[in-house]
Amino acid sequence: MVNIEIKINGKIKCIDVNPRMRLIDLLRNLGLTSVKEGCSEGECGTCTVLLDGKAVTSCTVLAFQADGHEVTTVEGLQTNGELDVIQQAFIENDAVQCGFCTPGMIMAVKSLLNENPHPTREDIIVAIEGNLCRCTGYLPIVKAVEQITKESVDLQ
Repeated sequence: MVNIEIKINGKIKCIDVNPRMRLIDLLRNLGLTSVKEGCSEGECGTCTVLLDGKAVTSCTVLAFQADGHEVTTVEGLQTNGELDVIQQAFIENDAVQCGFCTPGMIMAVKSLLNENPHPTREDIIVAIEGNLCRCTGYLPIVKAVEQITKESVDLQ
């Protein structure tokens, strides 16, 4: 066992983990069920979380590799019970259908907006291309992100 200290959704945790345990398994064992397992190979994006603000597929990261780092899941986006602007925009633009890919897609968008608050349509497409969605056709997702960026420009 390896003892790690990890900040998950703003809370520091000291946990003993098996050196072979994946980050996705640690998160799900902690009850963070927004992190879905799809392909187990980092190809589908359903397990995407933020590691120090950057999108990573948690099925390809070992838990001990997150030692000393900050992990954010969809559960960590709400503030005082209020949805994050991305979550709200997904709802308003019907960017949620079956919902399986939604948490990973939202985290990929969050990573994009952390790095580039005013992405082009092409930037948005590139940012979500590692997240597979069989239901939406991607256009509602792109529109949701464009709504967010338009609103942030309008507010300035």
